[in-house]
Amino acid sequence: MARFAAALPFVMMLTAPGAALAQSEYPVKPVRLIVPSSPGGGTDTIGRFLAHYLAAALGQQFVIDNRAGAAGLIGYNLAVRAPADGYTLVIAPTSITSLHLVYRNSQFNAELDFAPISQIVASAQALVVHPSVPARSLKELVALAGKSAGDLAYASPGEGSVPHLAVEQLKMMAGIDLRHVPYKGVAPGLTDVVGGRVAAMIVNVISAKPHVDGGRLTAVAVTSLKRVEAMPAVPTVAESGYPGYEALQWFGLFAPAGTPRAVISRLNQLTVAALREPEAKKRLAGEDPIGNSPEEFAKVIKAEVARWTKVARAAKLEPR
Repeated sequence: MARFAAALPFVMMLTAPGAALAQSEYPVKPVRLIVPSSPGGGTDTIGRFLAHYLAAALGQQFVIDNRAGAAGLIGYNLAVRAPADGYTLVIAPTSITSLHLVYRNSQFNAELDFAPISQIVASAQALVVHPSVPARSLKELVALAGKSAGDLAYASPGEGSVPHLAVEQLKMMAGIDLRHVPYKGVAPGLTDVVGGRVAAMIVNVISAKPHVDGGRLTAVAVTSLKRVEAMPAVPTVAESGYPGYEALQWFGLFAPAGTPRAVISRLNQLTVAALREPEAKKRLAGEDPIGNSPEEFAKVIKAEVARWTKVARAAKLEPR
């Protein structure tokens, strides 16, 4: 993996004053990579994959620091207070752009307080229902919800999470009412949907697929603009009557704002290189690798903040 560092173009050293020095010296000590979730989840898996490659490429240890709790806020708030020297990084899912909409104790602004390094992966989600729900398509589910007067419930991994706001976005577009049942994470919510205690949920396609294949859940739509390879027969929300609907779950690498540009550039180059490795697809369990530039990632963040702010206002969600 050390070949990644050797292959970096020399011009990267000239992008800012003092950059050559920063490039040659960084990192001179272990780097902390904050993962705002418990070990074993999707964020943790991606963090460990990236830490492995960065450590090999840079010849320095990258230490995973799991900081679960408060839907990721504990980890984000810790990261934003860290020195902007490149020795504290954070892996964050899409919810970094939405949690401030529902939690008053959010101590950061995703657009101003973090330096984006690169999106790592992005994945479609699936809208699933328990087989006892008499709906085999999104059209049928919307019709059922229209008759249920808010009695039909959906699970989410927590308030302000993308699966929560994705359903709220659908409710807004379809003009229906569904009752929100928040959980502390994906697993307990999905367990209750599989068990028939809650009717529906938007969940990562990879998590949903075994249950759909086993007949324990029915997938009525996927949230990407195009159909996904893992569920080719399942239509998108957009093609089911709601043009423009999209709600992807992505994960990205960030540093505190003010981290030297040379460090950001070096980490970006190595992250992109890691995602091109043949091992990446296997380690990332089929997630779609992105590997964009810091500037491109910043545009994604800006668009996501605007999207979820609009949805939260329409749903009359208030920080608590």
